[in-house]
Amino acid sequence: MKVTLPPAELLSPRQLAARWGLSEKTLERWRMLGTGPAFLKLGSRVLYSLTEIEAHERERTRRCTAGDRPSEVWA
Repeated sequence: MKVTLPPAELLSPRQLAARWGLSEKTLERWRMLGTGPAFLKLGSRVLYSLTEIEAHERERTRRCTAGDRPSEVWA
């Protein structure tokens, strides 16, 4: 079964960098370190699924700076 995502649900590194107010270089570094959201690599092209972006945002949401416990805001 072939699954495809509509283009509106895929963001380029430039679009994601703009969404988060980061540089594309930061996203590139995160890809190398494996610390950013999951991404799709097609040849030399990198794309991010909106579903993965939103999941990453939920995982990184915190209520305070103490500890690494995720926020329950999204529950």
